[in-house]
Amino acid sequence: MRIRCGYEITYECPAPTPMLLMLNVRPERLADLETPDVIRSNPPIHLSQYRDQFGNLCSRILAPAGRLTLSADFVIRDTGQPDEVFPDAEQTPVDRLPDDVIVYLLGSRYVETQELGDLAWKLFGDIAPGWPRAQAIVQYAHQRIVFGYEHARPTRTATQAHDEQLGVCRDYAHLAIALCRCMNIPARYCTGYLGDIGVPANGPMDFSAWMEVYLGGAWRTMDARHNKPRIGRVMMALGRDATDVAITTHFGPATLADFQVVTDELPG
Repeated sequence: MRIRCGYEITYECPAPTPMLLMLNVRPERLADLETPDVIRSNPPIHLSQYRDQFGNLCSRILAPAGRLTLSADFVIRDTGQPDEVFPDAEQTPVDRLPDDVIVYLLGSRYVETQELGDLAWKLFGDIAPGWPRAQAIVQYAHQRIVFGYEHARPTRTATQAHDEQLGVCRDYAHLAIALCRCMNIPARYCTGYLGDIGVPANGPMDFSAWMEVYLGGAWRTMDARHNKPRIGRVMMALGRDATDVAITTHFGPATLADFQVVTDELPG
């Protein structure tokens, strides 16, 4: 399968403003690119890149005063297979988890494990550990939150999403991640492209958020927003929660003037 991905994001800045961008695909997908995944800017500006502690490709720019448009348009190959399901994947005891996985059991800015711990054990303590427990958490988060772009709020935490029962894909992910961590299942936040491939079109395209859980000795994809395997995920970044994978971070005033995302299956 071939997928066309891209975006066009425009900001208005009253003064030169430093920005941090996380707009490239993860290094694991670079070999799948048919055309380069390059960040373009209008007007042209200098851009430097580095890898963060999670292995994400990050870009630094100084946005000029006035209007700045960032864009990309590339083609990537994909297996065309839906997310894999691992019903027999076992949960690794905490004392045997790899050192680099432990951080994904801890609370973080949007994932308050202390606040949700008692609830998690009450709801899921009697469910078999491993994949069955993680799937029960995903289903709970999926049913708990009502989706709507009008409900988006960048400061909403997992606990608030649970209480308000409203949100967007990042809120589903934060809630599911929090409940998994409460049950000693390492979980990390993922963001990237996910087009309406193999499913009916569902409103305007946007970047998507999901999670990966550490079960059976490996990271497995799970998605509380959709609660079913999907085709054509293209990951851009991963981290503890949305703090670590913000698409853009601006260090000064900047107004989002336009935002468009493209994720389309191509012939051949």
